[in-house]
Amino acid sequence: MMPVSPAVKPPTFDTNVKIPGLRAISEMVGQVPNPPRTAGRPFKKIAKAKKNIPSAAFPAYWTEALNDLMSAYQQSCAYSGFRIHPVTGARSADHMIAKSKSWRHVYEWSNYRLACSMLNSRKNNFSDVLDPFKIKPGWFVLNLVTFEIESGSGLGKPITAKIEETIKRLGLNNFRHVREEYTEEYLKNGISIGVLKKEAPYIAFELSRQKKLKAGDIY
Repeated sequence: MMPVSPAVKPPTFDTNVKIPGLRAISEMVGQVPNPPRTAGRPFKKIAKAKKNIPSAAFPAYWTEALNDLMSAYQQSCAYSGFRIHPVTGARSADHMIAKSKSWRHVYEWSNYRLACSMLNSRKNNFSDVLDPFKIKPGWFVLNLVTFEIESGSGLGKPITAKIEETIKRLGLNNFRHVREEYTEEYLKNGISIGVLKKEAPYIAFELSRQKKLKAGDIY
């Protein structure tokens, strides 16, 4: 994982995602939504309180934001650090705060992380995965011998433990052979730094941070 800067909310997000999402939540607890529904059938009441709505019942309006997420985050999975390919699963909007934890964050742009479906599934509703928006350079270090991701040195026990939990939960070191292939191909002039940044941005970031980029290349 590498630090990810939060993208600005798209101008169409509230219309396409947040407003219909919050309207559905109100209807599912028997409340009259504001703004009121003007078309379509309302959702049936299924809970007495918003906090009791089952996570599986929230309509997936967040899928309307997938194109914007792909554009905003250069098609890169926030967790694996690779451009999203079918081999790692389709694109998806991961809820950093899980739907089962807080209804208030289900339809919030700031709560979405672009993720391949494989790692979204692994994260599930667990809360032991560090937020890519909050991690710092040098927390998730690429070992250029084993090509595994390790916790950085001198971080202290609490942060180190969280990094190791994240690596384990997401299975980040299942991708070590892919990292090795990309790194060697770049170092042997098989691909440019531009291609590496597009296809494997975490590797490019780490090579730059560790001052291992080829002469003349800039991250």
